[in-house]
Amino acid sequence: MPLTRQLVLPVHRTLPWGVVGVAGVAGLLLTALTRTGESAERLSVYLLRAAILAFAVGLAFLLDDPARHTTVAVPTPRPVRIALRVALAAPAAAAWWTAALLLVPPGVRPPVGDITLEAGAACVLAVTGAAAGVRFTEVARPGLPVAGGLLTTAVLVMLFWPGRWALFVPVEDERWAAAHDRWGVVLAGAVILGAVCAVEPLRRRVRF
Repeated sequence: MPLTRQLVLPVHRTLPWGVVGVAGVAGLLLTALTRTGESAERLSVYLLRAAILAFAVGLAFLLDDPARHTTVAVPTPRPVRIALRVALAAPAAAAWWTAALLLVPPGVRPPVGDITLEAGAACVLAVTGAAAGVRFTEVARPGLPVAGGLLTTAVLVMLFWPGRWALFVPVEDERWAAAHDRWGVVLAGAVILGAVCAVEPLRRRVRF
């Protein structure tokens, strides 16, 4: 525990706050468009989803660590290091999401619990993708390919995902409740996969 406390400031300094900040500002600008006119208000749920995607893309860089290969031998296990990065970023993410919701006019704001579920799933998927990049590759900066994969996946899901399993539906759509049941499954699966990917890889046995 004392060692973990000693890691807080060094880890805080290495977090990609610049990338996350740019993504957050882009997301808030998209959300602010809901206040620009009646047509924008009708598109509020889509603009809010675009903002969520923008911020999630920023979180895909959360585990980027140029010094990864020089810190591999530190006594603090990888799950603790990853959890510390997530814990440090969580308050900023919560503040960003609160601001994004407040920017949407109350009359056109989607159900807060449901849209927050979408935001949580997207953000957890981004960090899980980064954890998978760290777990299964030797790259020190998995953020860029993970961000590209996240954007590509979102576009493909919107274009080609079967309608009966739709995730991105309008508020007035009768499938809204069922879609958010599926978002709950996505979130749970992302959390489980992220926990698995955070574990240190088993060392291969040397054969003689």
